[in-house]
Order: sequence, then C-alpha cells, then structure tokens
Amino acid sequence: MSLHAFMYGARVSSTLDSPPVPSLDASARTAPRRRTRVLALPEARWALLATAAFLSALPLHFADAPGWTYGPLYAIAYLAGGWEPLLAGLRALRGKTLDVDLLMIVAALGAAAIGQVLDGALLIVIFATSGALEALATARTADSVRGLLDLAPATATRVTADGEESVPVSRLRVGDELLIRPGERIGADGRVLDGTSEADQATITGEPLPVLKTPGDEVFAGTLNGTGALRVRVERDPTDSVIARIVTLVEEASRTKAPTQLFIEKIEQRYAVGVVAATLTVFAVPLAFGADLTGALLRAMTFMIVASPCAVVLATMPPLLSAIATAGRHGVLVKSALAMERLGEIDTAALDKTGTLTEGAPEVTAVRPATGSGLDEDALLALAAAAEHPSEHPLARAIVAAARTRDLRLAPARDFAAKPGHGVTATVDGRVVTVGRPDPGLDTDTHTDANTNANTDTDVEGGTVVRVERDGALVGTLVLADRPRTDAAETAAGLTALTGTSPVLLTGDNPRAAAQVATATGITDVRASLLPEDKVTAVRELQRAGRKVLFVGDGVNDAPALAAAHSGIAMGRAGSDLALETADAVVVRDELAAIPAVVRLSRAARRLVVQNLLVAGTFITVLVLWDLLGHLPLPLGVAGHEGSTVLVGLNGLRLLRESAWRLRESAGRRPDGGRPRAL
Repeated sequence: MSLHAFMYGARVSSTLDSPPVPSLDASARTAPRRRTRVLALPEARWALLATAAFLSALPLHFADAPGWTYGPLYAIAYLAGGWEPLLAGLRALRGKTLDVDLLMIVAALGAAAIGQVLDGALLIVIFATSGALEALATARTADSVRGLLDLAPATATRVTADGEESVPVSRLRVGDELLIRPGERIGADGRVLDGTSEADQATITGEPLPVLKTPGDEVFAGTLNGTGALRVRVERDPTDSVIARIVTLVEEASRTKAPTQLFIEKIEQRYAVGVVAATLTVFAVPLAFGADLTGALLRAMTFMIVASPCAVVLATMPPLLSAIATAGRHGVLVKSALAMERLGEIDTAALDKTGTLTEGAPEVTAVRPATGSGLDEDALLALAAAAEHPSEHPLARAIVAAARTRDLRLAPARDFAAKPGHGVTATVDGRVVTVGRPDPGLDTDTHTDANTNANTDTDVEGGTVVRVERDGALVGTLVLADRPRTDAAETAAGLTALTGTSPVLLTGDNPRAAAQVATATGITDVRASLLPEDKVTAVRELQRAGRKVLFVGDGVNDAPALAAAHSGIAMGRAGSDLALETADAVVVRDELAAIPAVVRLSRAARRLVVQNLLVAGTFITVLVLWDLLGHLPLPLGVAGHEGSTVLVGLNGLRLLRESAWRLRESAGRRPDGGRPRAL
C-alpha cells in the first residue's frame, strides 16, 4: 500500500490544476447527516400536547379540585392524542378491519362515560406516545437512506474527444471515461485507465487505510480520491453501483421484517374483535333478561375497563424501557423496546473488523533500527516523524503521534516533497530523509533486507512496513497496523459463552489482516474481502440455517448487514450515519465489552416480560370472570385493573438498579463469588 498521494499520470497532468486536497479522515467517509427533527412530526407534537395536558390535570384531580379546573385538560388530552387513531380506526372499519388502537379509543371514551376520566386519558397518552415513537423511527430510517445517496457526487467530469465536460452522474454510461481530480469523490464504479493515486474506500470495503490505485485497479462510486489524478472507465451503470446497491439492500432488508408485523396485526385484530363482541354481549344479554339499562351499561363498561390491555402493555414496556435506560447509562443506546427484546433472542454473532474489533486507525507497532545505522528506536522514530510532520496522510499522522507519545523532539524539516509511488522526502538536520513504502519492485511478502534487524514481510509483521532512509541509506523500518481493541478478545469470548457458538468475522479487508485479528481475538470463522452484498449473503446464510444473528459493525458498508440481521449494533464514535441509523443499538463509547453485557440485560428484561404477562393475564382473567359470573363493583374493578398495572410496572422497573448491569457484566457472578440473586 502506498503511503502518500502520488503525482499525476503522464497523460493527464497537463490538463489539471491542483485544488486543495482534504485529508482522508473519518469525517470524509460518512454520508452527510440528514435528521428529521422530533417536533417536525405531527404525531410527536400531538403526543406531547396530550401528555402535557394529562400531567397538568393529574395534581388537580388528586387534590380534589373542582372538576372545571382539570376537566378541560383531560378533554385536551383526549382530543390531542385520540383524534388520529380514531380517524385511522374509522378508516380501518371502512375496510372491514378492527384494530386495537380503535378499541383503546372506545375503551377510553367508555371509561369517561362512567366517570373514569383518568383511566381513559392514560390509555390515550400511552398509545399517542407509542405512535409518535414509531413515526420517528420511520422518519430517521428514511433520512439515513437518503443521506447515503449524498456519498456519490452529483456531477462527474467526462472526457470526450473534444475535451472535458461536467455531466450529472445519472447521465453516465458504461464505457465513459472520467477524470477524477485530487480530493474528489469518484462518480461511478469503474476501472483505472491511467494515473496513480490512493482512494479512501472505507465506506465500501471497510479498509482502514487508503488503497493504492494504479491502471487496472477497480474503484467504487462514493469513495474519496487522494492527491493523485485518475482516468477511470465506467464499468457499471450508476443505478447499479455498489453504493446504490447498498441503499437497495437496506430497503429490502427492512422490508423483510414485515411478516412479523403482519402476525402482530392479526393478533390485534382478533383481540379487538373479541373484546368488542364480548362487551356487546355483556351489555345485551342482561337487557334481554329484563335488567335495567343503567345497570347493563355499567357492567359492560366495567368489563371494557378490566379487559383493556393496560397491564399487558405495561407488562412489556417497563422491563424493556428500564433495560434501555440502564444500558444508556453505560454507554449503549438501544433505540426501541422492540430492539431491546430482539437483542436477547440472538444465538449467533457476526462481527466487522475495521473500526469494530480494531481501533480503525493505524498505529506504530514496531520501530526497527537498521544494524550499523547508529540510531536507537527513539532516534529513528524522531527522524521519521520530523520528515512526516508536514504531511496529512493517516500513516504520517500515526508516526508523528507515536513520536509525541514518547515526548520526542522533532527537528524542523525543509524542502518537503511527496514522491510519486514512494513516499515523502525532506531535509532534516541538513540530511535528506526519505520515508516511504518498500520498492514496488521488491516482493515484500518474502524480502528480508540484510541491513536491518526486521523482516519486511507484511504477512509476518501483520501491518504496513515503512522504510526510513537517510542520504539514500536505509536506517530502519517502522511497522504500522490497525490494532485490535483491548477488549476484543474478551468480547468474543463473552459472545461465545452467551450464544454457544464462536462469532463469525465478516470483513472487506484482506485475508491476512483478517486472519491476524481473528488470531488475536480467538475467532475461528473468518470471511474476508467481502463487499457489502457479500456480508448480507453471509448473514442470510446463517439465518437460513436457523440462526438469529447479531451483526456488529460501524461503516456504511456494514449498513445492509445491520439491516438484514435479526439484530444490529453499531460502534458509535467512528460509525457512519447510515450504520448508526440502521442499527438497533449503538455502543456510544466504543466499549466492545458492553455488547455481551447488553445482550445479557436484554435476556433479563425478556424474563421479566414473561413474568409480567403472567401477572397481567391472571388479573385480567380473574376480573373478567368476576364481572361475568358475579357482581364486580366498578371501584373494585378499577382498583384491580390499576393495581395490576402498577404491579407489573414496578416489577419492570427493577432493571433500573445499578446491580442489573453489574450482574450482567460479570456474566452472572457476584464480586464475592456467590450466585447472583434472581431478578
């Protein structure tokens, strides 16, 4: 791999001016951020108004204030939170379907009709808030997909017989020749015809370092060109580029979740129809046997209240929301209750390499002075850093950072220049210093220089070898590599313990780099040189085998796999916008050990959900049977209904305890070595 940008190829150098060249840093790798504001959504505004009115009415209600003081506030909550689901429910009725949202509106109105205004308002607020969250999630997903399209430039420079012309990327056709100037994004997938440069293609392949591009090499739309100029022949229609296919894959993978949603809708439909039919029966049968209208209506409304699924809703949400809050305090953002629940279901983990298992940036891992150079490690590193100091290349920044870590003094450099295909040259302390890659004519996989203590084999070194020369003589080598994170091996072991199978490494990087990281982390199943669609294929193969896959990644190239997996987690610090939006959860602090911890937390939440559903189901069954077979007083029915709701809510809040995360983090063992208490 080349260390620095190269000078223009012979055929194109005379036609180009040299614009300022941006550094190839992480900010250049991600799509422009487009985010829908929460309050830009009408669902969110109505839910906020309903919640505010409800919370304002509560203290007045409990203080026994006159009804006219809080009645209008409850009315506002009913109207703000209920008009939209009511309208949607009526439209559904037109289509001969009945959903739970409409049932809740009817239950709320029924509660208000018999004086239980607070119960009805609470139902309204719960469902209005959940609708707003769903609308926000949908909008943010659409934002991220649209933002990905901005990675590809709007225009490209096409070379014709008459010269050059700027054309929209959409008008490019296979066979067109493009001129890619320094610092420009490449407009289409193609192959280099002429010129030498580097391309930062982390958005596509996940490779942490810019990749040398020479005639015959493939380039991808949306990747960032370095300081060289390239002539590229278009080999794919823009609508079929890798970046366009990523968008398609994300959209398709998101749609694959629809069957689960359809199943839930069927359950809702049956439940809603059953409760409505039962309520009408409870009202009509006593009337048929001579009961008075008021008594029959009171029994029916009591039935509607005790049969309403408030406790069932709270049976699910408090454990999951508590788990979300606890995870958030420890640097893991889980986006929804559904996402938290799905995390606990996984039985296989698939991990990206660059930026996930590794730091995602090069570091100096070895400093090797040559025999007879008269330099020790510090002197060699200081010499190289002095020459590299004017450069903005990622490897140069890594060398300078290593020198600063050792508090080395850097001599001033003069006559700095980047040489094509070689590296940089500068005058340091009156002597010419060259820092660059080994001679391309040498086989760096087998070459051992007799004048140095270090083998320059990049396979053995597990990184990029940099030669340092002074006045033309080799004085040493540096090795730079993308190091595994300190907690990578612990995380892989934790996921293995949780799922019963070793994680799978899926990476776009080369097989040697992948094998090195796999060895360091104890992963045995390694799949390298994967494009985004290949990662999706690997995830889907595992899922066809009956596995529920957790995919962990950070780049744009990981977004399709994050969407296709049963559950997805993105690394937060260097993660692309699309990966962050597509994933179900984000590790904000990039602490890998938090991944198995949050999976354990999710499993604890799912256990509490089952407990709560049993409690809620028992209460509803007992109260409904009491109302049907005996005489359930309305106050007692409301007390039982609200009591079960409070009980399951408090049970779910147990995961807010700090011990919930610590127990999960310690894999189920207390610090004293005893067995953990049951949650």
